Amino acid sequence: MSDEVQQSLRSAGLELASLKKRSFAFFIDEFLLAFLFLIIIYDRVSGVSDPDAMVALINSFTFEYLLLKVAYQTLFVYQYGASIGKIAMKIKVVDVLTLEKPIFSSALNRAVFRVISEMLFYLGFAWAFYNQNRQSWQDKTARTIVVDA
Repeated sequence: MSDEVQQSLRSAGLELASLKKRSFAFFIDEFLLAFLFLIIIYDRVSGVSDPDAMVALINSFTFEYLLLKVAYQTLFVYQYGASIGKIAMKIKVVDVLTLEKPIFSSALNRAVFRVISEMLFYLGFAWAFYNQNRQSWQDKTARTIVVDA
C-alpha cells in the first residue's frame, strides 16, 4: 500500500511532511492547549499556594484536559485539515485514499488514538520514524497521512 500512497502523492503533486515539521506542530499545539487549559482553570489555580495541592488540583482535571485535546484535534482537523500548529508549519492531514481533508469520524478516530499514543509513552509517534509514509498510530487507524500544504 505504501507504493500506492507514494504514487498518489506524486500524481497529486504532494509531498509527505517532514518529521521535523510535524514535531514543531506538535509542540505548538501542546503549548496552545496547555495555555488555554490554564486560562480555563485559572480561578481555581490562583487560590492555591501549596505545590502539592497545586499538583493534586491539576491532576483532578486530567479527564477534562484529555477531552479538550480530543475536541481540539478533532474539530480543527475536520474543519481545516490541520491544527493550529500544523497550519503554522504549513502541513495538513489528508485521507490516504482521497487526499482530501478527513471526514469527521476519521478526525475523531485520529484524535482519540493520538491521546492513547501519548499515554503509551509516545510510542505511536515514534512509529512514524520507521514507517515509509511517516504514519503514526493515529494516522494508521484513521487512514490519513500528513503532507506539506
